[in-house]
Amino acid sequence: MSMWLRLNLLRTFTLVFEPFSSLVIAFIMDNSSATRVFFLIWFFAATFSFCKVNSNISCNEKEKQALLKLKRGLTDPWNALSSWSDQEDCCKWAGVHCDNKTARVRKLQLGNLSLNGEISHSLLELEHLNYLDLSISNFNCTPIPSFLSSMRSMRHLNLASAGFCGLIPQQLGNLSDLRYLNLGYNFGLYVHSLHWMSSLSSLKYLDMSSVNLSSALDWLQIMSRLSSLSELYLHSCHLDSLNPSFGFVNFTSLLVLDLSVNLFIHEIPNWFSNISSTLLELDLSSNALKGEIPCSVSNFQNLEHLVLGVNYLTGKIPESFGQLKHLKVLDLNLNSFTGPIPSSLGNLSYMWKLILEGNRLNGTLPKSLGLLSNLKHLSIGNNSLTGTVDEEFFTKLSKLKYLDLSRTPLFFNVNSNWVPPFQLIYAHMSSCKVGPNFPAWLQTQRSLKVLLMSMSGISDKAPSWFWNWTSNIDFVNLSANNIEGDVPNFLVNSAVLDLSSNHLKGQLPRLSANVIVLDVANNLFSGPISTFLCQKTNRKNKLQVLDASNNLFLGELSHCWRYWQYLIHLNLGSNRLSSKIPYSMGSLVALKALRLPNNSIYGDIPSSLQKCSNLGLLDIGENHLSMTIPLWIGEMKSLIILRLRSNGFKGHIPLQTCQLSSLRILDLANNSLSGPIPKCLNSINSMAMPHIENYETIEYFEDAGTYFESLMLVPKGEELRYEENLEFVSIIDLSSNNLSGSIPNEISVLSQLHFLNLSRNHLTGRIPEKIGIMKELESIDLSRNHLSGEIPPSMSNLTFLSYLDLSYNNFSGRIPSSTQLQSFDALRYTGNPELCGAPLKTNCRKEQESDGDTPVGKAEDDSETSWFYSGLGVGFAVGFWGVCAAPFFKNTRTSFWFVNDMNDQIM
Repeated sequence: MSMWLRLNLLRTFTLVFEPFSSLVIAFIMDNSSATRVFFLIWFFAATFSFCKVNSNISCNEKEKQALLKLKRGLTDPWNALSSWSDQEDCCKWAGVHCDNKTARVRKLQLGNLSLNGEISHSLLELEHLNYLDLSISNFNCTPIPSFLSSMRSMRHLNLASAGFCGLIPQQLGNLSDLRYLNLGYNFGLYVHSLHWMSSLSSLKYLDMSSVNLSSALDWLQIMSRLSSLSELYLHSCHLDSLNPSFGFVNFTSLLVLDLSVNLFIHEIPNWFSNISSTLLELDLSSNALKGEIPCSVSNFQNLEHLVLGVNYLTGKIPESFGQLKHLKVLDLNLNSFTGPIPSSLGNLSYMWKLILEGNRLNGTLPKSLGLLSNLKHLSIGNNSLTGTVDEEFFTKLSKLKYLDLSRTPLFFNVNSNWVPPFQLIYAHMSSCKVGPNFPAWLQTQRSLKVLLMSMSGISDKAPSWFWNWTSNIDFVNLSANNIEGDVPNFLVNSAVLDLSSNHLKGQLPRLSANVIVLDVANNLFSGPISTFLCQKTNRKNKLQVLDASNNLFLGELSHCWRYWQYLIHLNLGSNRLSSKIPYSMGSLVALKALRLPNNSIYGDIPSSLQKCSNLGLLDIGENHLSMTIPLWIGEMKSLIILRLRSNGFKGHIPLQTCQLSSLRILDLANNSLSGPIPKCLNSINSMAMPHIENYETIEYFEDAGTYFESLMLVPKGEELRYEENLEFVSIIDLSSNNLSGSIPNEISVLSQLHFLNLSRNHLTGRIPEKIGIMKELESIDLSRNHLSGEIPPSMSNLTFLSYLDLSYNNFSGRIPSSTQLQSFDALRYTGNPELCGAPLKTNCRKEQESDGDTPVGKAEDDSETSWFYSGLGVGFAVGFWGVCAAPFFKNTRTSFWFVNDMNDQIM
């Protein structure tokens, strides 16, 4: 009999047949045939005796009234306690269990009923109650009733996920007969101390997951004294130390230990070797454990589950793992393990789950893993494994359900007529070489629910069977391949269908009500988009993401939007659409992102879009809109991104734009806007103070992947695409308009702005003196205006600045000396005749010097040269490391800026 089976028997029988627990334990731990025969005879006799109920005995009246009082204090949303009636025997009520001989209430099983309200003191009238389950309820963050500690007969107390908050009453320590205590997943519970637990010497099962134990510094000492404890669950308890200095911890009976999702930032302690003989399950995942796996782990000879994922563990995976002959689950994902996968893992014949993804493993995939005939889950993606995975490897893996080979250089090399021995449910082979031929073996997979094969090197025509075959799959992603062919008008039933970035053409498919995401961007689909949008079979759709951008669709935008009420992200950009934006688009009230750029859309922005109050991204750039920017734009309080560049918008920038307090990207470049820059831009709070990213506007999360919005911006004179990093960008681009007046001093308040482009306008006056407090600025382009005066010395404080263009203005005086300003090419200052100093070759005259400057003459020339070279050297170093290091910080920038900056240096 396996240790795991023994554990489950022990749990079940000691609760049901508690008076005979010593006999049960003897059976479970004894393998002799005589004991088993004796136990079976006793078990059937005991079962018959326990099931025999004396029909002449009804429940105690006092206890019935106590239960009715309990019911009156509770709210029962599912009417689960409807049988609790004064006319019925309370021993027959739902969830009530009475003693078979005395008919006294022994057990209340009220879990998973979503009860709420007040727990009555009447429970104290149930003097013989030893089992209480109120789990999965909602007691609205009220404290655990302290009177429960007076129920001295209690042996099983389950209050998990019941919505309790506050300090756990120390009086629970009075329940000295308690065997089972579950307070887990009450996210508002906490303790000051755990000393009250010392008296719970009979405790076998303890779950305090998600209870804040950060103040209980001696938690390990106290819990290790509970000599009967066999299962301990402390998931997400804010614990920060496993006390590595301890040489010994006395968990003599422990079978299960879960310490996942805590704050341990040290090595795995040596005291774990003390519990190696009994432990069946160990979970230390999602901490910050570092160092190598200790050699003592190989002493866990009975271990069945070992979960160490999401830590900072390093070194090689020990070959000695192959000695853990009972191991069924090994999870080492998202660490920093190096070297090859140990071939000894092929010895673990009971293994059904092996997760090694997200490490730095290299070498070939050991053929010995193909011997794991019980394997159901194999995940080795996101490593540096090389070589071929062929049919022979899978010969004995008939139970395989979950396969992840993604983001590895492995070559999946099988014959076109291969029939796999398995039936997968989940296949993730993105960025793994599956092609060039279309994988015909997929047709044999009748249970598949998730297929992820993007960027897998497929360069082939999609077979005719494929389209109808997908109707049984929930998630399909074959994006970024070279799949060709006409797509028939088949019915899509998948929740997610991503065929983007291929060479598909034809018509868009019909949608069932199950489809949530349809991404066919970057293909060759053509014809009127209205044919798809107005198709009768699509009128009951529940689509949330539609991306048909960068295709060949033409015609009007249709008036059928009332059938697309669930849309959150809509992208029809880069097609050949030619029409006004229909008023009916205002019916898309759930919309968070609307993208129609690079078409031939004309007219104005319809006022009906005001109804889209959740709209966070509006991109209508590169069209033929030619009216004024509507004043009601200021009512769109959710707007984070407003991109109207390259249209024909006229008139002033409306002051109402300043009411968009969440705005982070304002791109009105290349229009015909005139008048001054609004002084009220300092009212845009998200550009003036640190903010919390609103991921929902630019990202859409699903179980099988993420859909990211992308945006073309011109941060440094060159058009760049932002996608996953879009949430970190803050930009004002008003370039190439007819704006006049001065740059408002108020703009200096925008301390979170990264890019400022006001070039190619008719601006006059000076650069704001306090521009240097805009510490996050990386790019400033004020070129081709009529600005004058000196460059403010405060610009020397812009340490993140990697792009600057002040050319073709009327600036004068010396360029301030700093590590940044001298590092830019002289072309960035050209066209300012009165400007002098490095990096320009024009030396400053005496009247251009400020007090304390070097005298005119040779010393001045030497100083000028010295300033230039020292500034260039230091500036290059700071600029280089500043831009290189930026992508490693959350609020910093993208890696390609380094490339652009280097290009600027070379130019």
